[in-house]
Amino acid sequence: MARYVATVPSSMSAEAAFAYMSDMRNFAEWDRGIKKVEQVVGDGPGLGAVCDITVRGAAGKDDVLRYETLEFDAPHTILVKGRNNKFTSVDRVTVTPTATGCDVTYDATLTANGIYFAMNLVLGKVFQKVGDAAVAGLRKKLA
Repeated sequence: MARYVATVPSSMSAEAAFAYMSDMRNFAEWDRGIKKVEQVVGDGPGLGAVCDITVRGAAGKDDVLRYETLEFDAPHTILVKGRNNKFTSVDRVTVTPTATGCDVTYDATLTANGIYFAMNLVLGKVFQKVGDAAVAGLRKKLA
């Protein structure tokens, strides 16, 4: 299992930042590792929303993870879980109001599943690079 945690300060209001972050269709705007997001259940953010998220895979092979919103507490926190046969990703976004806007904390874990379990030994280093790139994009979007 690999974990990535980062907090991004934003001048946006907590409500605006939460609205943006809770809509999985926006993920491809700030995470360059995501090629496409297709909502398959629901219409926009909310509890039970489900999206198929296509991520850039190794050696040019893309992977699709099906993400579902498991917790939705506006404008404070959202928890989404994505899974396919290779990986499980659990992502929690917490929005905390500040005097100048808000802080957005992104806390994600990635676990290799089944026969890919051995990848968990090296997943941390790869996930750190992927997370750093995603947070760089997030800083631009939330500025």
